[in-house]
Amino acid sequence: MIKAIIDASTRNAFVVLVAVAILVAGGLWAVRTIPLDAIPDLSDVQVIIFTEYPGQAPQVVEDQVTYPLTTAMLAVPNAKVVRGYSFFGLSFVYIIFEDGTDMYWARSRVLEYLNYVANKLPPGVTPTLGPDATGVGWVYEYALVDRSGRHDLAELRSIQDWYLRYALQTVPGVSEVASVGGYVKQYQVVVDPNALLRYGIPLGKVRHALMRSNNDVGGRLVEMSETEYMVRGLGYIRSVADIESIPVGVSRDGTPVFVRDVATVQLGPELRRGLAELDGEGEVAGGVVIMRYGENALDTIRAVRAKLEELKAGLPEGVEI
Repeated sequence: MIKAIIDASTRNAFVVLVAVAILVAGGLWAVRTIPLDAIPDLSDVQVIIFTEYPGQAPQVVEDQVTYPLTTAMLAVPNAKVVRGYSFFGLSFVYIIFEDGTDMYWARSRVLEYLNYVANKLPPGVTPTLGPDATGVGWVYEYALVDRSGRHDLAELRSIQDWYLRYALQTVPGVSEVASVGGYVKQYQVVVDPNALLRYGIPLGKVRHALMRSNNDVGGRLVEMSETEYMVRGLGYIRSVADIESIPVGVSRDGTPVFVRDVATVQLGPELRRGLAELDGEGEVAGGVVIMRYGENALDTIRAVRAKLEELKAGLPEGVEI
């Protein structure tokens, strides 16, 4: 058998050379185009439903959010396992599908069944789908460091949330950019219960006044000299002073009562349940890039690095990636 193959190859040397050239070209093409990853993606096809229910205990989240979602997802076609997890103010539901199920078909079916269960959830609770990624989609990390000492962790986190994150989400192959570390800046209204009692104002009235006052409203058009002018009421909150000036009621003698009369308004960090540290030198803010399902990890990482190089020009002085 082997002798016959050798004899045939000897008699048809040109055909053998052409075949070898085709194999070499195919090999080179495969090396350049084959998707590369650190480890093979053997994870199941799964869809995650994430729901926030702020301020509620795990048992309440389980009864009012996780249980209705879990029971509704049991009917999704090709779903083999449905798992629900309830935490303080958070609910996660994992739907694992049969092997071979298309990821985006599965996501569309989950969205369809979410519409059915939406009216069974508490008012204001809106479930959302997790990123179209897998368990091995964590492909890139970066940290924001201030060598000058002029920017605190809250400012670094704001740069990450409002500058880097949105730009990186436009990179082909990126499903999500998750922010880690730092402090999320927020306006905090610390209400004095004695002041509320003195003015006879309930806490709900203060909350309603804050929600009502952070809004722009539109009016009609005014025509003057053949020119139309839009009438608008500008009411978005831009500073601590704006919040302090919001009226919440009147006193017994008819004097207006403002937020500053019943509460202390300040800038502060949101409650956090984790942090990020770099090389044991202290806390930093940063991000984690999650690759989209089925993408090429090497190409995605290269594109992310190129995008970060472009974004460095817009960073404040002293801030490095």
